[in-house]
Amino acid sequence: MTVSAPARCPIDHSQFTQATAQKGPTGCPISHGAAEFNPFGDAYQQDPPEYVRWAREQEPVFFSPQLGYWVVARFEDIKAIFRDNLTFSPSIALEKITPTGDEANAVLASYGFALNRTLVNEDEPAHMPRRRALMAPFTPEELKHHEPMVRELAREYVDRFINDGRADLVDQMLWEVPLTVAMHFLGVPKDDMDTLRQYSIAHTVNTWGRPKPEEQVAVAHAVGNFWQYAGKVLDKMRADPEAPGWMQYGIRKQREMPEVVTDSYLHSMMMAGIVAAHETTANATANAMKLLLQHPKVWHEICADPSLIANAVEECLRHNGSVAAWRRLVTQDAVIGGQAIPAGSKLLIVTSSANHDEQHFVDADFFDIHRDNASDHLTFGYGSHQCMGKNLARMEMQIFLEEFTRRLPHMRLSEQEFSYVPNTSFRGPEHLWVQWDAAQNPERKDPAVLQAQQAVRIGESSGSVSRSMVVASTEQISQGVLRVRLKAPDGRDLPRWTPGSHIDLQCGDTGISRQYSLCGSPDQPDSFEVAVLREEHSRGGSEWVHTQLQPGMRVQMRGPRNHFKLDESAGHLILVAGGIGITPIASMAARAKALGISYEIHYSGSQRARMALLKSLQELHGDRLHVYVGEEGRRADYPRLLAIAKTGAQIYACGPQRMLQGLEQASSHWPEDSLRVEHFSSALGGLDPAKEHGFEVELRESGITLQVRKDETLLDALRSANIDVECDCREGLCGSCEVPVLAGDIDHRDMVLTRSERAACTKMMSCCSRARTAESKIVLAL
Repeated sequence: MTVSAPARCPIDHSQFTQATAQKGPTGCPISHGAAEFNPFGDAYQQDPPEYVRWAREQEPVFFSPQLGYWVVARFEDIKAIFRDNLTFSPSIALEKITPTGDEANAVLASYGFALNRTLVNEDEPAHMPRRRALMAPFTPEELKHHEPMVRELAREYVDRFINDGRADLVDQMLWEVPLTVAMHFLGVPKDDMDTLRQYSIAHTVNTWGRPKPEEQVAVAHAVGNFWQYAGKVLDKMRADPEAPGWMQYGIRKQREMPEVVTDSYLHSMMMAGIVAAHETTANATANAMKLLLQHPKVWHEICADPSLIANAVEECLRHNGSVAAWRRLVTQDAVIGGQAIPAGSKLLIVTSSANHDEQHFVDADFFDIHRDNASDHLTFGYGSHQCMGKNLARMEMQIFLEEFTRRLPHMRLSEQEFSYVPNTSFRGPEHLWVQWDAAQNPERKDPAVLQAQQAVRIGESSGSVSRSMVVASTEQISQGVLRVRLKAPDGRDLPRWTPGSHIDLQCGDTGISRQYSLCGSPDQPDSFEVAVLREEHSRGGSEWVHTQLQPGMRVQMRGPRNHFKLDESAGHLILVAGGIGITPIASMAARAKALGISYEIHYSGSQRARMALLKSLQELHGDRLHVYVGEEGRRADYPRLLAIAKTGAQIYACGPQRMLQGLEQASSHWPEDSLRVEHFSSALGGLDPAKEHGFEVELRESGITLQVRKDETLLDALRSANIDVECDCREGLCGSCEVPVLAGDIDHRDMVLTRSERAACTKMMSCCSRARTAESKIVLAL
């Protein structure tokens, strides 16, 4: 995304079979889908990602004449918008999306309604000083103090209906408990819950909905009362500013920095904070329970293994979160996804659509609680305006799911139609009826069920959750190579994978985990296949697979994940494999053939009998396969193979380190990053404080400066500051902990970045890389 105009319209309007006669602000035709886009209709309310699927696939940035907004549907575009809060101002985030009439406006004025800037809609330079001033109570360490209260409330509310056999989870728990938690966190007295509920709904409808003219006056009265209530509660708090609560914390901060934390700001935050801390969490939990119960196998899986709950929460937030969209104002001419957007335009950025973008989430519509990048979702936003209460919401959701799975594992959805408050941005079912056989409640037979407790996980990676699999078959496919086929224990379909993907297989109770490339067909939805070489000097992984693994055994694995992705736009592919490195190369070759991409395969091995998949490769690829067998006196000549750099060609290689080094030398005259390699081992050892130095890192978008100690990684320092960063391997191998770099001299220690990426110094792996010297300051776009 840039801030200049493209030479021509990037959209092929001939693709629209039902083009309209309307034209947008830039003069381009408006497609039928854009003309019909209505976020207040039931189709959008029921399933926003599905409603805008056509846009993700065909027209990711379009103008909606009904709304008067440009709508953005893809992940990378939306993330870039969040990151650039100067070009894309949040100032309209709380603006009424449907203008109200004079009578309703007069009603609001009669209450003195003057909702001003908050953490959600404030521009720089005012925003970051206030965010920094008010951040401390939201850190994971501080939030732990609220955990006992959340657990007590969850227990108390489930007690009220557990013996009834039927409940509306929204009315009987999921609205009131988050409201109580929100008021406790804010420091608000715990009363007037029913009134606050109506105020909260009215605020949502007033800001993001489309109330009918006859409804606007009633909504305005409720919002006005909400505003006055917030003011009265704030006055009470001022009388006792030392009491616990985030608002009291703000009042105390006002003494220190009155020019930053003002009276009007506190009043606005009082009202907005109740909605932000309450309604989104209530809706998110209701959405999560609905989604889980619609997938009974997944529900029973987390009931059996509550350690999966934390990642299940992330996947629920991704797949069916409570925040469907945000709004931004374009402050200067810009280009989003190739589409010119004039200054002054308004944007509806559909984060729920971004969370289903296949370009970022493989098999995005598949509900997978083992997904390794589920927490990449944009439900909490991103950048300097990311939701500060995200970890409070995570804590509550984890505790609620734990209570339900432990005490009501036999719960199921009742027959019902789901309704939603019509609005563009915040969604959750108004009712969620469930039922169960109370006679089968586990605690009736085993009271110890009530004592079990799963640790809450916030401020840490949730991407390392394992997946239980069963060994469907094993087969010796060449000398020393065992093919292993894995299936889900209940036979369900597995997430799709792409060529270059691998899994992490846990070797029983040995504590060993090894990465193996997938080598079957991505078109087989019910199984994963890997081929494992029995290493002569095995560190235990391959030895365990060959000697211990048997059909019918249960094993744990993580993934699949792909950090060796095939560029399907390449003009020609040179695929190079050494030994067992053929496994990712084989799936790449099959994909290239299916797509009609020009390709060649160069496969080396010491002995023909030890070369896995050789027969099937010969049958499928014919003379495109070049085989080099050491014992037969034929060896690959990489300098000759790569002597002439081919325009548009890409080299993919997997094999022994010596082979990869030879390829790097032989391709040194090729364009940067023509060679892409797969590593499964790292020379990186543990952090040795005696050999390290501390350094300073500035988080530009958060306005925070951190000191990274010599005995901690950058990743650990970021998480301590409440910055979400995933990490799976902690060895610089997987790439999941990548962070964007704006400035600094980086000591890159990972095995992921290419030479040109290191030279460009626009990103680094936070689990292992550091500042080159103690005097070097790193600046991150976080």
